[in-house]
Amino acid sequence: MIRSNVLVIAPHPDDETLGCGGTILKHIGKKDQVHWLIMTNFELLKNIKKKLIIKKNKEILQVKKSYNFKSLTRLNFEPAKLDLIPKKSIIEEIQKVVNKLKPNILYIPYAGDAHSDHKITFEASCAISKSFRNKSIKKVIVYETPSETDFNLNPKVKNFKPNLWVDITKQISKKLNILKKYQSEIGKHPFPRSLENIKSYAKIRGSVSGHKFAESFQIIKEIL
Repeated sequence: MIRSNVLVIAPHPDDETLGCGGTILKHIGKKDQVHWLIMTNFELLKNIKKKLIIKKNKEILQVKKSYNFKSLTRLNFEPAKLDLIPKKSIIEEIQKVVNKLKPNILYIPYAGDAHSDHKITFEASCAISKSFRNKSIKKVIVYETPSETDFNLNPKVKNFKPNLWVDITKQISKKLNILKKYQSEIGKHPFPRSLENIKSYAKIRGSVSGHKFAESFQIIKEIL
């Protein structure tokens, strides 16, 4: 049986779990190979305390272990600064990862997210998804990120309109438990990155798709 080779691209640690944690768990449950690429490095932030760096690095390793990712790659771009870096440089770094892993499925953030890092990650990921550049990539799927996708106030930006829903009823508890490991990022409701809010997202997406809990996506490329 042919297994999928999946690359999940996250602008920051936690985006992967917020956006598609349940779906990642389903892939891994099917014995697919799932790789994790983090675009930015919080250690480059000015005035960040060593204690916080140690804590965040520990969170990342705990999350990697919880998912049992096949690999983890961390690029060396400063958070909230991707829009100041030549896009060519960003594309080249992602390309190196794709050359090594040869994924056939990409999960990437939404172009209309409030955070500029998400927008740039989307654009750079789309650039390397062209068939003449990377024949291995057969499907590109966009995930929504609670705390970013619904927070763009630009009236010209289209709202996220999913065309794919994934039942994560059996995965929701583990997804929330993994989110708990991001102690430095998760807050209490009504903070958008709260366990209550993430569960509510899954309930809403589930009600639309006929499931108890679901995650929703946009398929923007598929080659059969």
